[in-house]
Amino acid sequence: MKITKLLIAVTLVVAMVGCCSKPVGIDYVNPKIGSGGHGHVFVGANAPFGMTQVGPTSISQEWDWCSGYHDSENSVIGFSHTHLSGTGCGDLFDVTLMPVIGDVVYSRGRLGDYTTGFWSEADRTQEVVEPGYYSVPLTRYNITAEMTATERGGLHRYTFPASDEAAIILDLVHGGCWDRPEDLYAEAEGDRRIVGHRHTYGWANAQKVFFVVEFSKPFDKFEPIDENNFYYRIHFKTEEQEQIGVKVALSTVSVEGAKLNFESEVASKSFDEVRKETKAKWAKELNKIRIYGASEEQMEIFYTGMYHMYVAPSLLSDVDGKYRGADNEVYDNPGFDTYTTFSLWDTYRAKLPLMTITHPELMDDIVNTMIDIYKKQSFLPIWHLWACETGCMVGSPGIIAVADAVAKGIEGIDPEEAWEAIYNSCMHDIRGGRYRKAYGYMPNDLQAESIAHDMEFAIADAAAVEVARKLGKSEEEAYLENRSHSWLNYFDHSTGFVRGKSSTGEWREDFNPYNASRISNEYCEGNAWQYTWLVPQDLDLLVECFGGVEQTIERLDGLFTADTKMEGEDVTPDISGLIGQYVHGNEPSHHIIYFYTMLGEPWKAADRLYEVMDTMYSTEVDGLSGNEDVGQMSAWYIMTTLGFYPVEPATGKYVIGVPMVDRAEIDVEGGEFIVERKGFSEKARYIQSIELNGKALTRNYITHDEIIAGGKLSFKMGEKKSVWYSIDNE
Repeated sequence: MKITKLLIAVTLVVAMVGCCSKPVGIDYVNPKIGSGGHGHVFVGANAPFGMTQVGPTSISQEWDWCSGYHDSENSVIGFSHTHLSGTGCGDLFDVTLMPVIGDVVYSRGRLGDYTTGFWSEADRTQEVVEPGYYSVPLTRYNITAEMTATERGGLHRYTFPASDEAAIILDLVHGGCWDRPEDLYAEAEGDRRIVGHRHTYGWANAQKVFFVVEFSKPFDKFEPIDENNFYYRIHFKTEEQEQIGVKVALSTVSVEGAKLNFESEVASKSFDEVRKETKAKWAKELNKIRIYGASEEQMEIFYTGMYHMYVAPSLLSDVDGKYRGADNEVYDNPGFDTYTTFSLWDTYRAKLPLMTITHPELMDDIVNTMIDIYKKQSFLPIWHLWACETGCMVGSPGIIAVADAVAKGIEGIDPEEAWEAIYNSCMHDIRGGRYRKAYGYMPNDLQAESIAHDMEFAIADAAAVEVARKLGKSEEEAYLENRSHSWLNYFDHSTGFVRGKSSTGEWREDFNPYNASRISNEYCEGNAWQYTWLVPQDLDLLVECFGGVEQTIERLDGLFTADTKMEGEDVTPDISGLIGQYVHGNEPSHHIIYFYTMLGEPWKAADRLYEVMDTMYSTEVDGLSGNEDVGQMSAWYIMTTLGFYPVEPATGKYVIGVPMVDRAEIDVEGGEFIVERKGFSEKARYIQSIELNGKALTRNYITHDEIIAGGKLSFKMGEKKSVWYSIDNE
């Protein structure tokens, strides 16, 4: 793809007819983008934000199989009902079904050897993947497997050959990667239904899943295979091309909850009905933003990105509102749907802010869930998964997510209740918090990944300040405002980088800005080059540290031209998508390019944004520069396409970049917000002027309130490297 080289003919055609007919976003979705490389995306069938993700699970349990699927190999051990998408850790793969013929060895098996397990190769040439539907032939058994999904259920349809030894295996032992069984059980209720539970420990360290499985025809025998309840064989006799349907519903609460979900979502519906309904749900979600004047490749990347964004957060509560809380207890309906799969270190940056624009009606439930988690574990979520706090990554990003929503005035959230959760999480002793209170920063001899933790906490403090100011909490505002600059303790003027410091105030002696070791390092998935710029709340202070705007721009230029080397022991593969030392494949870099606009050289932002869009995203299976990170990687692409990005959390400001399409229409609370690009060509790639609702925009950002009110943001493009805003006012 070359965004900067859009075909003029295509642009002209779109200008004439594109705005008269809406693009059908669902037609451009390619779920296989990110299924290779390190993308780790889910491939299968699911409803938007659903509890269930029904799809294939492979033999491999290595890092690139965190979602259960990788394009590089085609083994299938079954079709599981829960999967992660775009994460760097693996878990779930709950309640796995595998259709088979004849005697099999009950084991995961080894690649290339059918005698070691019941796995099969999948014929990927015949694989069908689309929003809400998945199908693939299993070559070992000559069985075609199809599946679709509701929010809390999964439907399967298996087309068998003629056989007296047909069966469907219920596999409860094989979860994903770190998942290990603790308590497994299944029993038959009559000759069509199986109920049970799967309790495991792993990344989600006390996960509880309850299930109902119902077959379209009576089974001949329900056979436990071993005393550990690992496997169950459900026997059938089949005719040639006979289809056996399977309906499944899950719950975190109980078997009774699973039965209720079953009756509500799947009991009375056919496979084809659910497939049609779920496709319609995806079409509705994907039509919330419509883009025009884009290449076919841009369209595919954009709408696939929206699709990947809406895999999670995932529903946690049952249809009656009951849910399992963060304390592992069951609670009645709290008055809102509860959610899980909160990859907040990733998603607070762009994904959740984008959802405050496109899904305000969902964000109140998501934020209220986070507040509920706080009530049960005494701090806001960090990386919550199926009612379990994994504690993954650094800082306390739930503070930022909640503060952003509250500061923007998302309805349905009690501001005072949210403030209690925000402030007490800011003041909590966990994750080095006690050291910040004692020393004003996190010393590297007391806290692992000290700089990364502290700098993320500083961003959280700044976000909390916005809520404190809104609610008139002046004392707390002053305290948190001061603490939001704690990163200054790490800035070493002699090197021009943030540098580890001990509890006695001594600099790390063996400092190397290229050191990205996971073993001995103050940073997390990065080095001093990236983390020095992790101050979205404090660019003005960073400018002072560098000695002025000119010097800061020079250093920023140097970030993109530096050697791409990463030094140290066990450097994580998450550090990917490098331009110099800018790392697009990992989140701490995602705001940096927009600093050029904030520093008064927006044409440099434009050039780098075009470069990232051209080189870090594609329609290939490895078309992402890093993990999808539960939608953050795609959210960056989507917001950059629209021409603005939330650099400073919770301020309600979106810094202008450069629009990547001729027109975008966003459904918002006030109706429709339109982004319009005029005069663009390969050479005329820079912003000359901007109008908001017909009036000149003389600042380098727009506000959340301006967007959700509806209106038009119009960009005039040209060849001149110009500044359309008043720098003195920024």
